[in-house]
Amino acid sequence: MIQFKQLTLTRGLKVLIQGASLQLHPGHKVGLTGANGAGKSSLFALLRGEMQVESGDLEMPATWVIAHVAQETPALAMPAIEFVLDGDVELRNIEAALADAEVNYKGELIAELHHRLMDIDGYSAKARAAELLSGLGFSQANLQQSVSTFSGGWRVRLNLARALMCRSDLLLLDEPTNHLDLDAVIWLEGWLQSYRGTLLLISHDRDFLDAIVNHIAHIEQQTLTLYKGGYSDFERQRAEKLALQQAMFEKQQRKVSHLHSYIDRFRAQATKARQAQSRIKALERMEMISAAHVDSQFNFEFRAPLAAPDPLLVLDDMSVGYNNVALIKNIVLAIRPGERIGLLGRNGAGKTTLIKLLANELQPLSGKRVTGKDLNIGYFAQHQLEQLRPDESPLQHMMKLDPLTREQEHMNYLGGFDFRGDMARSPCENFSGGEKSRLALALLIWTRPNLLLLDEPTNHLDLEMRHALTLALQDYEGGVILVSHDRALLRATCDEFILVADGKAEPFDSDLEGYSQWLAEQRLKEKQATQTVADDKPNKNDRAANKVERQARILERRPLLKELEQLELNVEKWQTDKKVCDDRLNESELYTAADKTELQNLLKKQAELANQIEVAEERWLELHELLEALPALE
Repeated sequence: MIQFKQLTLTRGLKVLIQGASLQLHPGHKVGLTGANGAGKSSLFALLRGEMQVESGDLEMPATWVIAHVAQETPALAMPAIEFVLDGDVELRNIEAALADAEVNYKGELIAELHHRLMDIDGYSAKARAAELLSGLGFSQANLQQSVSTFSGGWRVRLNLARALMCRSDLLLLDEPTNHLDLDAVIWLEGWLQSYRGTLLLISHDRDFLDAIVNHIAHIEQQTLTLYKGGYSDFERQRAEKLALQQAMFEKQQRKVSHLHSYIDRFRAQATKARQAQSRIKALERMEMISAAHVDSQFNFEFRAPLAAPDPLLVLDDMSVGYNNVALIKNIVLAIRPGERIGLLGRNGAGKTTLIKLLANELQPLSGKRVTGKDLNIGYFAQHQLEQLRPDESPLQHMMKLDPLTREQEHMNYLGGFDFRGDMARSPCENFSGGEKSRLALALLIWTRPNLLLLDEPTNHLDLEMRHALTLALQDYEGGVILVSHDRALLRATCDEFILVADGKAEPFDSDLEGYSQWLAEQRLKEKQATQTVADDKPNKNDRAANKVERQARILERRPLLKELEQLELNVEKWQTDKKVCDDRLNESELYTAADKTELQNLLKKQAELANQIEVAEERWLELHELLEALPALE
């Protein structure tokens, strides 16, 4: 197990966690939560051995294999599937040892390595790596593509697949759903549910946490507290805890007020001085309870659109694609004010393409587009972050966007997105991904759009910002088209869904649970189709299994064959020695000699050799019968 004993963790001069004591047992799946900068990533670094405790102890099994997602991926020329297979270090070590043993003809070692390979399910490793990559959105053609050809977001997925490939005892995942779309998130959720080791997970996706974890470790005010249950259970328990703390605080404040009142009234009276002094000491001994409060740093709402044409936008029998090849055909869509539509579909099906078509960033191949009068589109996508000017502050961005509004009003507005004081005036080049996303959203919302097109707006946003965005969207009066892997946002925001699949974009007459079921059915169909193709080909895994079975049979036969070989050599030698005895005993002078010692010795040796040969021949027959009883080699 992992055990914290009065553990204090610091980064520089800042105390992150103080006096933490808790136990995480094997198989626990723990969500690690807390405000940005509270110490979540530092705690991961501590578990990886990259940081030291300030005081106290961290105990964990020395033999545990720890897997985590690397932050960077070098531009390697190796194929993606080989990069992922490198995540299983023992597998690679066995493969290297096996290659060396085969070169040096070490037969017994070869057999032992094949057995170990079978024990760790090594013969199916490539198939498992391919399944991981497929679940994370890679196509079959991507498997042999070199790592260097993938973009940053896809390299993050490769690192994730590599971490999952490791047969770990402890898995540390920091925001694994960033850069994933919804179908990859649902697949990863299922994979983590079946993970047998201990899992520590940092995530801002509440549905993802609820589906996977059975404990929440929350960092707040330098205290690490372990709660039992999922994220929703944690919220309820924490709310109850804060309510109790607030009630105790108010009760204590009433008692403190009463004591102060008594002391002030009777301190000067000689007859009451002793009682007043006792109450002063009681106040000094009292451990003060702090007031409970949960302050969200985010507080914003969408400004009312200046116009509300109905419909906002109409696509009539449109087709869209690239290089004159249609990806989605016959799109019929009318968006009205107040409609909130979520786009569902597998990776590569065309969700982002459809969003770009709606945003007029991609021209249609055919069809008609009708825009409402005064249509004002607010389009948010990850590439919008690249349009931020690194040398300018959030305030400078706002002033250029709307120079007629007073600076203080802009400052107040930015404060709702947690850009306050010096941060509102600092260049955004050093901002985190979450801070840049918040700034891009703030700029978009200020423009008063009447049609919002949001493509993964929650990437890098923490739980509180996601909650604030959800509340703001619920009150928004315009139309919304949303692509997101955050099911809590989709569920709370969207009234209807469109499924982008098989070259079409059509209404999906179900909910997110129905979409999960649809995805499962699609994967089953693909698996069955792959199996059908595989049945028509020699199966590499079957050949590998036959190979290890053959090695096992050889290993079982080897001692019998070795004994048989030794018996044959011995019998051959004994028969030669016996022939020498027989020839000598056939000489007549041996029997007429006065000294009978040689005759007696020869007769004795002849009898011994005859007996040895007889026993050996019986054993030789037994060995052959044993070999015949074993399964034949193919």
